[in-house]
Amino acid sequence: MIVTTWNDYRLSRLMLGTVQFGMPYGVANRTGQPTYQEVRSIVAAAAEGGVNCFDTAAAYGTSEAVLGRALRELQLAESAFVVTKVRPLTPDEQADRALASRAIEQSVADSRQRLQRDCLPVVLFHREPNAIYSDVLAGLADRGWLRYAGVSCDNRPGPAAEFVTAANVAALQLPASVLDCRHQRSGVFAAAAARGVAVFIRSVYLQGLLLMPEAEMPAALRAVIPVRRHLTSLARAAGMPLAELALRFMLAQPGVTCVLTGVETVAQLQANLAIVARGPLPDDLLRAVERAVPALPETILTPSLWPTAGSGSEGVPTDLRPDAHHT
Repeated sequence: MIVTTWNDYRLSRLMLGTVQFGMPYGVANRTGQPTYQEVRSIVAAAAEGGVNCFDTAAAYGTSEAVLGRALRELQLAESAFVVTKVRPLTPDEQADRALASRAIEQSVADSRQRLQRDCLPVVLFHREPNAIYSDVLAGLADRGWLRYAGVSCDNRPGPAAEFVTAANVAALQLPASVLDCRHQRSGVFAAAAARGVAVFIRSVYLQGLLLMPEAEMPAALRAVIPVRRHLTSLARAAGMPLAELALRFMLAQPGVTCVLTGVETVAQLQANLAIVARGPLPDDLLRAVERAVPALPETILTPSLWPTAGSGSEGVPTDLRPDAHHT
């Protein structure tokens, strides 16, 4: 497993996303939510393959509790690097500092209990507006409840560029993919590297859109098909599937600490481990990929804008429609 160093942590470049452990998730999900024993097998296989980084959130159903139990039973609870997130604040909490402070403190307390950790390695705000209360997380860090705080951002580069220079922000989770390179092109990755801010990349397959069969693609998203076909041709010429090209493309980006992928089965995990073992894309292929992708419309790049089934046009079924802030 390729590793990197951030502060005093030695981290696997592959981070295991666990939203699937707590709920059926993802436009390309075909197996549903795994059972606890399946989760335990996935976590065990990840550790055996050198993965020591895990991403979860208070809002991911039972994910924190399931992950915490698996890590404890596998004797990985203290050694695993776990990134979790404060539950999204309600509008009333967002508007009132006292309410927000209590909600944030309770969310972190609950995460510590569910993950069975006294001190959480990284806690992020799950929503950008909630980050106005970054001092609250800083106070909990002073109390030993967490080591580092940060923000999970959406795919607009502007807010991320502001957070990367903000006080109390040591880590960012950002969506980025071979189809959406706006964060790296805007200089966010470079700024993060210069300041020692960790960058955890999610949505490397754009919530599964990059890989789902064309015949199953909702009509509203089919504009991506010509670009996918071009990328598939580049991947085939290089002797690899599109999934490998997409993951190794993100591994090649300077300033990226870890690349996050979610799985529902051990077989999917093992496929990702094999891809990461091959390392970043070579420079010539990296440049060819960058030239191949035009600017795509926001309705393609932002999953929260994808239409749901029953919205008047063929869309993503409600139970599979991803939230833009999920892994």
